[in-house]
Amino acid sequence: MAQESFRRYEKKYRINREQYQELISRIITRICPEPYGKHTICNVYFDTKDYAMIRHSLEKPVYKEKLRLRSYGTPRNGDMVYLELKKKFDGVVYKRRVSMKYEDAQKYLYDGICPKDHSQVLKEIDYAVRCYQAQPAVYLAYERIAFGGKENPELRITFDMDIRARRYAVELGKGSFGTVFLDKGMLLMKVKIPGAMPVWLSRIFSELKIYPESYSKYGTFYQEYMVRSLEGSNMTKRALDGNAAENPAVRSAKDRGEGAVGGGEGICA
Repeated sequence: MAQESFRRYEKKYRINREQYQELISRIITRICPEPYGKHTICNVYFDTKDYAMIRHSLEKPVYKEKLRLRSYGTPRNGDMVYLELKKKFDGVVYKRRVSMKYEDAQKYLYDGICPKDHSQVLKEIDYAVRCYQAQPAVYLAYERIAFGGKENPELRITFDMDIRARRYAVELGKGSFGTVFLDKGMLLMKVKIPGAMPVWLSRIFSELKIYPESYSKYGTFYQEYMVRSLEGSNMTKRALDGNAAENPAVRSAKDRGEGAVGGGEGICA
């Protein structure tokens, strides 16, 4: 079971096709495309029963977490998938990720059967799974083109398009279909850097009138497509409109905020 940890800053921008084409023409000498070209990224986001994790995230807190299972393309048994706990604390993004076979991830997240390899990163992720009593909430997929920096290999720029999601059939193996919710002709660009934005890149963004903004794929789908239908369900309006930080699991996560690079232990100990 491979495990990875990341610490970096991430800036997001919504741009149109014309800005994309002009931007690429200006920075192509400083970046190089990643070898796998345009590819499909599939995710299942896990949340509490009352969606406290995403509601808390939308409140713009100092500390927040997201839990997801990711694959590259629609997986089948035997394919590798990636279980990720993404944390943001005081503007810095920390990500804990472990890889495992698709069927093992299904058994763990849907049936509660812990994988045999109990790595430290898995223990941290498992603690969040148990703390939130996380369950599959939303399937979300998109097409991505990614570039890396030539001079600075830690610089990474990604462009996501055809962003789509669904609340039913919330499993990676069911296929990458769903409701498209990013305006046609728009792309979501993300710049991932270990520190300050390169001056040359900031200057080009300014010239092309490309400005950063707060944008969450899961959060946008929740706000634009889920809230209305949830208000008509057995989830009360009070639960939807209430302060997500009052959820005991979210309070526990906030208490862990100052230790954003660490975590506790769940059943995978």
